[in-house]
Amino acid sequence: MDLQNAIAVVTGASRGIGRAVSSALVGAGAHVHGLARSEDDLAAVAADLGERFTPHVADVTDADAVQRAVDAAASGGRLDVLVANAGLGRFAPVDELALDDWHTMIDTNLSGVFYATRAAVPHMKRQQRDGETSGHLVHVASVAGLVGNPKLSGYNATKYALRGFADATMKELRPFGIRTTCLYPGSVATDFQDGAGTPANPHAMLPEDIAATVLHVLQMPHRTLISEVVLRPSVVR
Repeated sequence: MDLQNAIAVVTGASRGIGRAVSSALVGAGAHVHGLARSEDDLAAVAADLGERFTPHVADVTDADAVQRAVDAAASGGRLDVLVANAGLGRFAPVDELALDDWHTMIDTNLSGVFYATRAAVPHMKRQQRDGETSGHLVHVASVAGLVGNPKLSGYNATKYALRGFADATMKELRPFGIRTTCLYPGSVATDFQDGAGTPANPHAMLPEDIAATVLHVLQMPHRTLISEVVLRPSVVR
């Protein structure tokens, strides 16, 4: 995909991986519509990235808010990229995990991706051209979607489910020229890792490393689909 003047939607765009992806896309010439809950944090990103970044204050657990933001992004008649990145974790033994925390993870990490995908796909289908890419969905999961971990049962459940969702949408949408890629990052130096309750990995990847991978899969030749990417720190702590 040629990202010059492409239209992209990024969820969880105000910090961490989402902010790094937004910055990388703007740097490649795209116009990014960034979704997040914090108006102040989004304003800071907009001030940093300039006119190619449009902030949308929206909670991904609110299907109507997500729909409005995606429709606004596509109002010019195009939507090329969705990076469904927003996610969170709550960590506790399975018998102590609060019900509210369970539902918050399901609503954010899984339903939020569904809402964004459901809103984006009709716009991408309308762009279908024979032999060309009509859109690209990038779902940011986690290695926790591949390997279970103690005290992460709820988080693991959402990321395992996201893997199945991404695999299904990849197969369903390929006939429309829509590519789907699911990323499975390991340790990344973000606020998420700070809240994991385990010592920080001094060799953790940076959000910019994940952003570089997003650009790589987006810019592959239209004949090629990278459906899954597992990323881990190159050095074990």
